[in-house]
Amino acid sequence: MANWFECKVRYDKMMENGMIKKVNEPYLVDALSFTEAEARIIEEQTPFISGEFSVSAVKRTKISEIFWDDSADKWYLVKVAFITIDEKTAAEKKTTSLILVAGNDFKGAYDNFMEGMKGTMADFDIVSIAETPIMDVYKAKLGSKNE
Repeated sequence: MANWFECKVRYDKMMENGMIKKVNEPYLVDALSFTEAEARIIEEQTPFISGEFSVSAVKRTKISEIFWDDSADKWYLVKVAFITIDEKTAAEKKTTSLILVAGNDFKGAYDNFMEGMKGTMADFDIVSIAETPIMDVYKAKLGSKNE
């Protein structure tokens, strides 16, 4: 199972009007530890940022799964409640999970979420869908650097 860390990167960004603005952008990284997450975000961002930058925050997220769409440019956080029935009491129990979904817009995120949930046998309710400020998501790198 993936461990997703949100890493915030602070740097000076050239805006479209030519002004330079200090920004603090969040990225998601699959890593085993806080140290690895920081090292990975530095490695991933170095080619894209000219000048100095710093990792201003690293925190563990509760995201359980990610539904990818390479054509999408935004990330949406879907809070979903899985419904189970307790066999002893016959009471309905809801367990919430957070799933990150790529989409170009709200409808695209909803459609990608429903496509990702197609094979699921469990009943579920969508509690919320919200656009996130996440700029990009980096999967774990498997294997050694010699491969």
